[in-house]
Amino acid sequence: MTPATLRIATRKSALALWQAEHVAGLLRIAHPDLRVELVPLSTRGDEILDKPLATIGGKGLFLKELEVAMLEGRADLAVHSLKDVPASLEPGFTLPAILPRADAADAFVSNDYANLAALPHGARVGTSSLRRQAQLRAVRPDLELLDLRGNVGTRLQKLDAGHYEAIVLACAGLERLGLHNRIRSRLAAPTWLPAPGQAAIAIEAHIDQPSVLEALAVLDDADTRLAVTAERAMNHVLGGSCTVPVGAWCTVTERGLHLRGMVGEVSSGRLVVAEAAGTGDDAVKLGNDVAQALLAQGAAAFLTT
Repeated sequence: MTPATLRIATRKSALALWQAEHVAGLLRIAHPDLRVELVPLSTRGDEILDKPLATIGGKGLFLKELEVAMLEGRADLAVHSLKDVPASLEPGFTLPAILPRADAADAFVSNDYANLAALPHGARVGTSSLRRQAQLRAVRPDLELLDLRGNVGTRLQKLDAGHYEAIVLACAGLERLGLHNRIRSRLAAPTWLPAPGQAAIAIEAHIDQPSVLEALAVLDDADTRLAVTAERAMNHVLGGSCTVPVGAWCTVTERGLHLRGMVGEVSSGRLVVAEAAGTGDDAVKLGNDVAQALLAQGAAAFLTT
């Protein structure tokens, strides 16, 4: 039986609120009699902006307060960017719905240059993502890579203020905020790999709320779930988090799944890449296989730095 009201825990950033409102709208369509409320919360990941995520505990900092709200009965579910969700959830939590994936590419954003190749020697590029830094270093070892934290608006303001010649963001986030015109070029698979789960919106809930899980399940997209399951399985084997540069991209076709994975080293720009194909029944195995292939090529050396 569908609950009368569902309360969505969300971060307070413009993008997080857009995603929560998007989920709320889909729930109202799926369950016309349902009342949906947003519970905006501040997380440690939002509050600590002067240090890279890799040094303060990783992307899980964006989830903790939302999970506490669910445990304390102040919220029934939480909405996340899946790329911010650790490979292993806290005990008792699950992802009953993953929405259809948007554009998973990264965005090259600059006011003066059309693409990565056009940047002058030694140009300043802002990103705190080790995955993006490793791939930037592989293509343009001459660039000066600088940390960049904050929400999308803050990052764009820093670019516009002249702190960087370019920054790298997610295409999906810019598009969801109506900022598609800021994308100068796309950094996309297969030559450039996104974070595991990038551009997919995930809904988290507690396993002890069966009526909530049932109400949310209608929003689940089967193909997206298959793809991100393979990516996250690979990431899990590698111990992936924002403390190591890991990229993954899985495609789903009538013939099955194809997963391409990458582990990089920021200091040298060396990238280790592996890929494999599998069936929809073996998404986890496919992720495990690609992870093992990466490890066999020496990726472990990059995972301990």
